Amino acid sequence: MYAMMCTRPDISQVVSVVSRYMHDLGKGHWQAMKWILRYLQNIVDVGLTFEQDESLGQCIAGYCDSDYTGDLDKQRSTTVYWFTLAKAPVSWKSTLQSMVALSTIEAEYMTITKDVKEAIWLHVLLKDLGVGQKQLEVYSDS
Repeated sequence: MYAMMCTRPDISQVVSVVSRYMHDLGKGHWQAMKWILRYLQNIVDVGLTFEQDESLGQCIAGYCDSDYTGDLDKQRSTTVYWFTLAKAPVSWKSTLQSMVALSTIEAEYMTITKDVKEAIWLHVLLKDLGVGQKQLEVYSDS
């Protein structure tokens, strides 16, 4: 969990799903845990780098998506968002939505709403830190 939260955002989804079954792990869950550990072992030298992109300046870019009833146990959708600054991730989240969406568009709408709230918070944070930001970009597949 520490690696997922603090240093490795690329494994957040799979660790979150496997951790739901910690109380009753099956063979498939153990296979997934071994896959995660092998993946981490193979990318131990890979890290995040921050680059200045002149076309965007200091702009935070947000990306979001959701699935429709991806959780087979509770029939809830998964919300995923990811924010980058200087081409490197600074904020991310993958979680089950708090209520059951009745359609794919409703699941996407709930995801975009959470994404924009996070974008506004990051915008205010950068403003408080004295980093000027001219625009706020949020991308979605809908």
